[in-house]
Amino acid sequence: MTDLSRLSINQETIKQWSLPELVEGCGKAGIDKVGLWRAPVQEYGVERTARLLADAGISVTSLCRGGFFTALDPAERARALDDNRTAIDEAAALSTDTLVLVSGGLPAGSRDLHGARERIADALAELGPYAQERGVRLAIEPLHPMFASDRCVVSTLAQALDIAERFPAEQVGVVVDTYHIWWDDQAPAQIVRAGEGGRIHSFQLADWITPLPAGVLVGRGQLGDGSVDFRAFREAVEATGFTGPIEVEIFNEDLWARDGAEVLAEVAARYLEHAC
Repeated sequence: MTDLSRLSINQETIKQWSLPELVEGCGKAGIDKVGLWRAPVQEYGVERTARLLADAGISVTSLCRGGFFTALDPAERARALDDNRTAIDEAAALSTDTLVLVSGGLPAGSRDLHGARERIADALAELGPYAQERGVRLAIEPLHPMFASDRCVVSTLAQALDIAERFPAEQVGVVVDTYHIWWDDQAPAQIVRAGEGGRIHSFQLADWITPLPAGVLVGRGQLGDGSVDFRAFREAVEATGFTGPIEVEIFNEDLWARDGAEVLAEVAARYLEHAC
């Protein structure tokens, strides 16, 4: 693989660009796939975004994010379900088949990881059929364990698959994100497991750099700057038969402070160098 035909640029990688700038920049670079986030899409307008992308011939590989299912309060849980139905509708309007889920952390004062994970499954039981009716798959993204307390109690692909496999693959699958699972020696076997079940719904790249920046949420590294063996991950995912897009999603303030076109060109070059 020596071209950019499968490369998708996640909107947050070049956060300094507006949606029109992202579409124009990707078009000039010959990249026809993007991953989007709900907040900037809502700000620009969902239907307006869909028209902008369609006119430019650019497809949406994923929409982020849904999730946050772990609240104990019934009213809060109901609000989360309503918001996720809206997210599913937005994904359908953007013609993407993948809604990425950040499942939620422990509620305040709770230490019950099992109970939190069960509430995720309860929510998916309700949302899965709704998503399938609209042609959208729900993709559970395991996050690095450092986020388990406040953002996502699903930390490994094994945990994500234990939940996803309760539902049809057409409804619920997983995200393979190198930033979050590069450290896990069980990841290769779990990638095989996910592929055999047809549950790899998204494949995302970002590097793990140390020392971690002060704000860990924006601590993802440019490809090749850290510890992740991207080629090994790409080969493992492709060995399952996955031929979908490969999305680069980097949250990094240094990248956001630079010229967007320069960042895009660097991402494409690093992708070819380290992942292909």
